Amino acid sequence: MTAEERKHRIEEYLQRVEFASLEELSQHVESSVSTVRRDLSVLEAGGSLRRTHGGARIISPKTDEFAFSARDSHQLSEKESIGKACAEIIGSHQSVILDAGTTVYHVARHLEEKAPQIVTNSLPVANLYASANKVEVILAGGVIYPRLGVLVGPMTVEAFSKMRADVAIMSAGGITLEGVTNSHALLIDIQRAMLKAAQKIILCLDHTKFGRQSVSPLCGLDMVDTIVTDSRAPHELVAALRERGVEVIVAPAAETNGAVHEKF
Repeated sequence: MTAEERKHRIEEYLQRVEFASLEELSQHVESSVSTVRRDLSVLEAGGSLRRTHGGARIISPKTDEFAFSARDSHQLSEKESIGKACAEIIGSHQSVILDAGTTVYHVARHLEEKAPQIVTNSLPVANLYASANKVEVILAGGVIYPRLGVLVGPMTVEAFSKMRADVAIMSAGGITLEGVTNSHALLIDIQRAMLKAAQKIILCLDHTKFGRQSVSPLCGLDMVDTIVTDSRAPHELVAALRERGVEVIVAPAAETNGAVHEKF
């Protein structure tokens, strides 16, 4: 592969994922980290990307797929129902890890009365509680990734690796009987650190995530305690997950009250 081909592949990859670590880019173009570092310097000088601590991000992405505001507009009523149902099962004064998913943001909207201690890398969640007196918020360090509304990078992974919490409430790109996956490789190491930091793992997934496999494996079903989803989740897969020992809570439609444990 020539240097020009390598740089083109780097740009193409970053257009797809927006942000990547040096190691991730090195694997993608099958070159050494030092070679990729030199390529990034050239590309940065050309104005197509910006180098960050441990990686690089594209300056002008062609898609809004990963933008927080764009993602939050998808399945909005389902996310709100899931958020309420998940908040109901969180105990008062628990320590809670919240990831940067848009569905998890809707959980955060209903947690204030529980007076939790929240640990997060989500800027929207931190901003939500900026003036809340009942909630103590610990914001992980890292590089600010504005379009995702998230802190990322090695510092973020390290921060969560040192945390301990009662529960982690997380999102994902997809779930099948083979396990849980996510669409953004940048977030995988952070989420894996969250998994290790919490005693209980809750996934908040709308129906579009069921039966879907994203690019990066996150964890097996054995690491998941509870899934909170909406009433449009596929019945067969919900039943199969329950048979595997995963608690599945199906949030009611917006016009009804209270979470339900449906038996299909």
